[in-house]
Amino acid sequence: MRRDFLKLGLTAAGGGLGFTDLLRARAMAAQAPQPSMSRPVNCILVWLDGGPSHYEMFDPKPDAPSEIRGSLGTIPTSVPGVRFSESVPHLAKAADKFTVLRSVTHKDPNHGGGNHYMMTGAPTPVPVGCGAFVTFHPSFGSVVSYKRGIKNGLPAYMTLPSITRSGGPNFLGAEHAPFVAGGDPNAKGFKVRDVVLPSEISDARGLARRDLRHSLDRMKRLNDAVAEDPAVSFDTFYGQAVDLIASEPAQEAFDISLEDEKTRDLYGRNDVGQRMLLARRLVEVGVPFVTVNYGGWDHHRDLFKTCKGEFMNKFDQGMAGLITDLDRRGLLESTLVVALGEFGRTPKINKDSGRDHWPGAMNILFAGAGVPRGGIVGATDPKGYYASDNIYSPEDFAVTLYNKLGIDPHQVLHTSSGRPVQLINGGRPIRELFA
Repeated sequence: MRRDFLKLGLTAAGGGLGFTDLLRARAMAAQAPQPSMSRPVNCILVWLDGGPSHYEMFDPKPDAPSEIRGSLGTIPTSVPGVRFSESVPHLAKAADKFTVLRSVTHKDPNHGGGNHYMMTGAPTPVPVGCGAFVTFHPSFGSVVSYKRGIKNGLPAYMTLPSITRSGGPNFLGAEHAPFVAGGDPNAKGFKVRDVVLPSEISDARGLARRDLRHSLDRMKRLNDAVAEDPAVSFDTFYGQAVDLIASEPAQEAFDISLEDEKTRDLYGRNDVGQRMLLARRLVEVGVPFVTVNYGGWDHHRDLFKTCKGEFMNKFDQGMAGLITDLDRRGLLESTLVVALGEFGRTPKINKDSGRDHWPGAMNILFAGAGVPRGGIVGATDPKGYYASDNIYSPEDFAVTLYNKLGIDPHQVLHTSSGRPVQLINGGRPIRELFA
């Protein structure tokens, strides 16, 4: 039987593993004892790669001069006295279900460094350029994978549809890289790679081959097993992977066609909205950490046209649909939802009707897992240059996320060579996000 259909090679960013590789790597890893989770909380992190504008989302400045205010108006939200940009009408209606943190700041204006800082809680030890895909520290998802491990036969860390720039495991090892589920869930006949049998092999035929293989192996490898033949170990992982793809829970988790039409419409019938729906299905069956990677937010030009078009609407409707759906299903309190990028955008509009990189102020959306509803935390100055009230850092964000997930953010981990590494250096919980 061909085995390549069970494999997903490492991405150029250092990234995802197929199930067979994942299972094998986990068994080879020397893992620390796993703490019992007294309050199991899962996480969906929506990553807005490129740096979304705080002005054109959750922190508009209608009273600022036109060269700062921009051409978009503001709209009321479901929270009295709170207004968002007109570009996010769906989220404005759902504002009573989440909290926006308006006062996060750091000093790295480059995509590579900003990505790393906000995806790990650790600044890069050396400056890195805008195009860099770097890993100097384990990402949030990889740490969750390290602490929780496989549950219900599914990896602890998944990302849709591609790995983020700094979403890798670093010294935790490749077994804690994310499983990447690519493809467009909105496409007809959508299937996730490595969770389906190849088209040329029917389920019955595949299972028959597996059973025959097991019978032959039982006879053929008795002596080899005693001799510690490495191939025995390989077949163990291969068999687990086949068992996974043949299991109904795994198939159903990825079968988005099982959702009713109204639910799919709620998220928006597009690739981004349906990935957010798939993320909900994954946490629903017990995947602890899912990243939805939605890039393209580096709006140096034509920002206002973009914010009125399909690009922003995909995020707006999909994000609002995700929060609303989790709430309706009683899953919001057991699921932390966050949406962020690497930084905000410059106050002054440039000559190309865009905004440039600006780490002085950025927004983060939080929902679920005990986060108060309908809140606004912190503020920027009247022109939106800098965080000015209840100022928080990327370390504070990381500490808060880990606390919500039941992980000690200040624990000391060890590299393969035994070097101690503090998970988060400093930082404090964002007190307003704890009810």
